[in-house]
Amino acid sequence: MRLSIVIPVLNEAARLPTLLSGLQPLRARGVELIVADGGSGDCSRELAAPFVDRVIEAPRGRARQMNAGAAEARGEVLLFLHADTTLPPDADALVLRAMNAGAAWGRFDVRIDGRSRWLPIVGALMNRRSRWTGIATGDQAMFVRRAVFEQLGHFPDQPLMEDIELSKRLLAAGHRPACLRERVTTSGRRWDERGPLRTIVLMWQLRWRYWRGASAQAIWEAYR
Repeated sequence: MRLSIVIPVLNEAARLPTLLSGLQPLRARGVELIVADGGSGDCSRELAAPFVDRVIEAPRGRARQMNAGAAEARGEVLLFLHADTTLPPDADALVLRAMNAGAAWGRFDVRIDGRSRWLPIVGALMNRRSRWTGIATGDQAMFVRRAVFEQLGHFPDQPLMEDIELSKRLLAAGHRPACLRERVTTSGRRWDERGPLRTIVLMWQLRWRYWRGASAQAIWEAYR
């Protein structure tokens, strides 16, 4: 099986060189890298081009960009990587091992990199909750078999909670995730900016509202 990594970006010129440089050993081992740009006003596309197999332009919105990147990918397994998240060095072997063991999809544990002393606890609780519920978030570098992804209709076209909705669809189809204990590292900038406790309360409120049937658009407006 071949692994394709899809990275949605929007004005990420400051992060892309470091992120993509770190992915070059995976690319040398045959992993396909695709950047799906949502109309950046900086030089994100130009910076990314030498480090990836393809840079594509897509309609703005993380779900739309990831779907567009998946449509261009050639791998049998798709991994969706946020621009502020880094993978472990052997991520390709870990993902394909899980696939060969029969998993339809999965995610990594996460470590949040930031200033607050609360962030290790937040990360640990995220990992435990995800392992218990089977719901994954984009920060955990979700991966899925292409055939299953296409069968379930890709990411839903919504501005927020697309990762939660795809997880729910996968679970409803009878697919429990492979919860890899190896960690990705994601930026804690939103936690540092808003404060960890305030961010926790906000995210739980938004998820509660979404579970109760609020539209993704309403959730997005509240998040912003």
